[in-house]
Amino acid sequence: MSEKWHKSSYSDGGGGHCVEVSEGVTTLVRDTRNRELGHLHVPASEWTALLNTVRGW
Repeated sequence: MSEKWHKSSYSDGGGGHCVEVSEGVTTLVRDTRNRELGHLHVPASEWTALLNTVRGW
């Protein structure tokens, strides 16, 4: 399976503090500075709930 990763729009572009996600049935989340350490697996429904909560702040 080939994931399509994209950087978070909230990542700090200048400082290299970036988070990448690959969205699908399961959302994958990783640190761009430490890709070799792997990624987190989050159910899409939980990822959506997290984003909705954060946007509401």
